[in-house]
Amino acid sequence: MSAPVVAVVGSTMIDMIAYLQRTPAAGETIAGEEFALGFGGKGANQAVMARLLGAEVVMVNSLGDDVFAEMTLANFAEHGIDTTHVTRVAGCSSGVAPIWVEADGTNRIVVVAGANARMTEEQARGAVTGLPRLDLVLGQFEIPQEVTTAAFRAARSRGAVTVLNPAPAARVAPELLAVTDWILPNETEFADLARSFGLAVSGIDDPAIVALAGALGTRLAVTLGERGAAVLGADGHVHRIAPPEVTARDTTGAGDAFVGAFGYALASGRDELAAARLGCACASASVTRPGTQKSFPTGDSLHSARTWATTA
Repeated sequence: MSAPVVAVVGSTMIDMIAYLQRTPAAGETIAGEEFALGFGGKGANQAVMARLLGAEVVMVNSLGDDVFAEMTLANFAEHGIDTTHVTRVAGCSSGVAPIWVEADGTNRIVVVAGANARMTEEQARGAVTGLPRLDLVLGQFEIPQEVTTAAFRAARSRGAVTVLNPAPAARVAPELLAVTDWILPNETEFADLARSFGLAVSGIDDPAIVALAGALGTRLAVTLGERGAAVLGADGHVHRIAPPEVTARDTTGAGDAFVGAFGYALASGRDELAAARLGCACASASVTRPGTQKSFPTGDSLHSARTWATTA
């Protein structure tokens, strides 16, 4: 069986990560313990995870005219990700994300979109329409929603599955919802989506998940951090997936590991519960190491994640 083809219409970022015992108060300067420069952006992260699992991945994005753009393109090339549809924007910076990681693994992130915000509907539509084969398209909120809408609409016309990670939290445009098959929020994004539809939810219990899926008109899977994920199955019931037990060092990028793995599994023809198990396994593996993309499982750790996902 040939590898699934996944197009990621989304963001790229250079992560600038500082590790520290605690975050500073307003006006305070404190000493950090480590610093790392890494590749990130929700779109790029999800693309890398899907590629590590074996998908043929096409990245659709815009970069600036700075050194970060060259670094990003080289990283994609190293992973074997197709960058035919990655454009350059003159006089604009590439996306960056300063990140603070505290001793317990909690992270705080500032996203500066740069060239990501300059992506166009024509670029996305042309990329998705022009691919010889396509199984699934992943999108997020670090690029303009109208760009993702254009990509999803083109994907739907080809019979491809569309998966939206509504992060960072924002109201979803009705036009985007209309062409979305799956929505994968975390707990914060779930609450934000519920409020936007006037749903009074005090937690992520089964009735709340069913109610939000009904309001959205999409399939729904919610990531729950160390508690795994909750998936509204095709049978209409909510299924809770408990993840492998690990000791977290850095949670940065764990949600993207889940989404990339979930998308890969759906594109491969697996059902939503198998996709969620693989997503939980890859996300759990990622939190045991520092960084974003470099924390994603490879080699033995990826084999262990696959094995856990098929036997859990």
